[in-house]
Amino acid sequence: MNNNPRRKATDFADYLAKELKNPIAKKYFDEYGRQLELSYGLLQLRKKRKLSQAALAAKIGTTQSNIARLESGQQNFSIGFLHKITQALDCELKISFKE
Repeated sequence: MNNNPRRKATDFADYLAKELKNPIAKKYFDEYGRQLELSYGLLQLRKKRKLSQAALAAKIGTTQSNIARLESGQQNFSIGFLHKITQALDCELKISFKE
């Protein structure tokens, strides 16, 4: 018999909104959240193109472990490196500033 109480599922958007009320959490989210969004976008696009990390790495002249670090948000992106990725994944890179 399982004695663990059931946990209620939480909507991530609700959770995030609550957490971002904390100024420290908001600071870190603003600092690292965009990079993680970019990392996740890269992961999703690579999978959509049905490429392994190793295949993408070979196309842009890097290692599979470097792609893994990029996709997990553990490494920064340079504009030049992002350009290589866009060429390999046949997509467009858009960078903009908003007021």
